[in-house]
Amino acid sequence: MENLGALSILLAFCFAVFAVVAAVAGKYAKRPFLVVSAERSVYAAWGLLTLASGLLIDALVSGDFRLAYVAAHSNRAMSSIYKFAAWWGGQEGSLLLWSWLLATYSAIVVFTNRRKFRNMMPIVIAIMMTTLAFFTSLIAFVISPFNVLMAGKGPIDVGDGQGLNPLLQWWTMVIHPPMLYLGYVGFIVPFAFAMASLITKQPGEGWIHTTRRWAIVTWLFQSTGVMLGMGWAYTVLGWGGYWGWDPVENASLLPWITATAFLHSVMMQEKKGMMKVWNMVLVSATFLLSILGTTLTRTGMVASVHAFAQSPIKPHFTAFLLVSLALITYVIVKNLPYLRSESRLESVVSRESSFLFNNLILLASCFAVLWGTLFPVIMEALTGEKETIDAPYYNKVNIPIALFLLFLTGVGPLIAWRKSSLDSLKRAFLLPAAVGVATIVALVASGVRHFEATLAFGLCAFVTATIVSEFWKGSRAIAAKEQIYLPRAAFELTWRNTRRYGGYIVHMGIVVMFVGFAGSAFNLRETRNVGLGQTARFGHYDLKLLNVNDGQNDDYEFSKATIDVLRNGRSIGELTPEIRLYKASQQQNSVIGIHRALNEDLYINYSGVLADGSKATFQLYQFPLVSWIWIGYWVLLSGTIVCLIPSKARLQYARTEVVGIASIPQTVKS
Repeated sequence: MENLGALSILLAFCFAVFAVVAAVAGKYAKRPFLVVSAERSVYAAWGLLTLASGLLIDALVSGDFRLAYVAAHSNRAMSSIYKFAAWWGGQEGSLLLWSWLLATYSAIVVFTNRRKFRNMMPIVIAIMMTTLAFFTSLIAFVISPFNVLMAGKGPIDVGDGQGLNPLLQWWTMVIHPPMLYLGYVGFIVPFAFAMASLITKQPGEGWIHTTRRWAIVTWLFQSTGVMLGMGWAYTVLGWGGYWGWDPVENASLLPWITATAFLHSVMMQEKKGMMKVWNMVLVSATFLLSILGTTLTRTGMVASVHAFAQSPIKPHFTAFLLVSLALITYVIVKNLPYLRSESRLESVVSRESSFLFNNLILLASCFAVLWGTLFPVIMEALTGEKETIDAPYYNKVNIPIALFLLFLTGVGPLIAWRKSSLDSLKRAFLLPAAVGVATIVALVASGVRHFEATLAFGLCAFVTATIVSEFWKGSRAIAAKEQIYLPRAAFELTWRNTRRYGGYIVHMGIVVMFVGFAGSAFNLRETRNVGLGQTARFGHYDLKLLNVNDGQNDDYEFSKATIDVLRNGRSIGELTPEIRLYKASQQQNSVIGIHRALNEDLYINYSGVLADGSKATFQLYQFPLVSWIWIGYWVLLSGTIVCLIPSKARLQYARTEVVGIASIPQTVKS
């Protein structure tokens, strides 16, 4: 089996290399049969990597402990779902997953475009297969997942393995890494089409229309991966937070930021023929940051609870990243005349300028996070000393940026295309601004004195008023025109322009998340020692320790505390925080007790019993509004799905019949 798996990866590498050569040669030598053979090579590479992945999964689930990878990341006591998740739980397996996903994306792209873009597709294939050749070369020649444990002259079966890292034995980790990989890998598709369009000088924006849904779907995968990672950190790590500006957390955020900027900016190219250079730079940066994120996670370049240890693949990733950066820069600079804008910015006070400011602020945030992430790496390389950049730096830089972005989210819909008059701005801003100011005044009057949090709540109210106003005015106009009820009119409005109104729903999801983020300004934290039967007061909760039970199963030993949670003298439930010691790896892990509510979470981490056995130690946290973060994700998900639905052909209405300055654009189809 191990020989078949290794051979499959090697052949996939060979097919990827052949696809690159055949695609380029077929295009420039005008040999269509070579291009067809390149396409078939893509399918062959996918089939071979599917076979290799299936063999590795079978080895993990069945317990073939002759394989070093299986012995290191699986054991007999693990449940089947975590044996399957061990596929990406280690270095070699995660690179195989990365390669398989890229091969899958490539096969889908080739199949769906087999009769389109015949001038451009060979370059698209070459770019995607070059990336696949790089990743398969690593697992074919450097760190194979099919290496066999050897003793003396032959292979040995160690009988059982060390098991998956306990931190990864949680349900979100079955979903989180694949979602991030789907995002990382998926961003290669719009990048490949953008570069191919530039290299072949395609007329129009065909590559944008082709890859729009790819970009949105992969952005959604990346968003989901980031949110699942936040949920995992919050629920499993036990430090009482969901985002610590860890280097690997940052690595997942960076391509999300540039992809978000790209999705906004690309609309300007579609509508106005503007920001072409921006879009090429943003889609290229997203690809490069995806590779950088993979580099940081896979090579041990940074210290992180999320990252793998040092490995021999670091120089390979570094070389690939630098060569890619040089080639991309050369292609863009060489073709700058082709990227000349067809229109110019007519006014600073226009929707076009709001898109530009949005890009600038997002890139400022991206640079700040990137610099903080790479600064320790750069300083260690220059001085040999380890430096650290802590959360205060990121918060100090990114909180003002985030607040300004939140403001722009509300401003964009209120400003007209091309140029806005002073009177129209007054009419558009009056109600949302009044709502935002009223919210701030109410919070200050109620005793809230945290400046950033108060401003964030006020801006959330401002943006919410803007979005609600957009739906209200458009729905009211349709309801009056077609004599239908308002809810149906709102549905009709959204269906007629799913991209626009789906985008507003996504923005509403971001607003809801910001409510949760702002709530962190009022967190409470304490460490308490509590005896059996005793009650501890924390915030407005009374916590009574009922018992502490020790036990074990085939996988781990545990110590579990049972706490009765009371509020105003009434029990609202029991929490059972737990400590686990996994037998195979001898690693300890915590299971957190969380009482969730819309207004706040009570979060308890059990640390163990004091040496004299008299009391148990708990870290107690109270997190106001944190549930709004997870609710915001579901709103964002809903809005993104709406964006992916094709718009309904709409009737024409005179602009004056709909709304004033923030009216529905007169489009026929989307």
